[in-house]
Amino acid sequence: MDPVLKALGALRATRWFTGEPVADEALHAILEAARWTGSARNRQPWRFVVVRDRALLTGLSRLGAYAGHLAQAPLAVLLAVNAQDSRDDAEFDAGRAAQTIMLAAHAFGLGSCPASFFPADNVERAGHLVGVGAPWRIRTGLSVGHPAPAPLGRSAIPTGRLALDELVIDR
Repeated sequence: MDPVLKALGALRATRWFTGEPVADEALHAILEAARWTGSARNRQPWRFVVVRDRALLTGLSRLGAYAGHLAQAPLAVLLAVNAQDSRDDAEFDAGRAAQTIMLAAHAFGLGSCPASFFPADNVERAGHLVGVGAPWRIRTGLSVGHPAPAPLGRSAIPTGRLALDELVIDR
């Protein structure tokens, strides 16, 4: 199998991290890759907020039902999207940037996992915590770090993937 396709298929969300910090060189390369993510009409409707402060990571981890992993990560990259850009493709572009960050982290042997800040009040709280205001809104954060083994026990999150013939409609 092609190594790029193999890497794409191997990407998994990582919610547990060692205490080892992420090297500045790796973070810079990850953010550089994200900077080059395509966007509609090349608007680049995002800004990247790097959070390493433990208290901020803990505060952010409380802003959504599935954001808890942010508290254990050595860092998070928050995606601030221009709220004045009302077109739906701005959020789509932010999703593309998030996936680029995850894939670039994976290339460095790092794990990552997206966290959505919700409900809407938590979006405002996330921005307030990190000092980012209008027109920028932070709805997504990505934990990034060196993967640690998952704790023993059963995960509430299903594993595996649907078969391709269940996903594809070929006309």
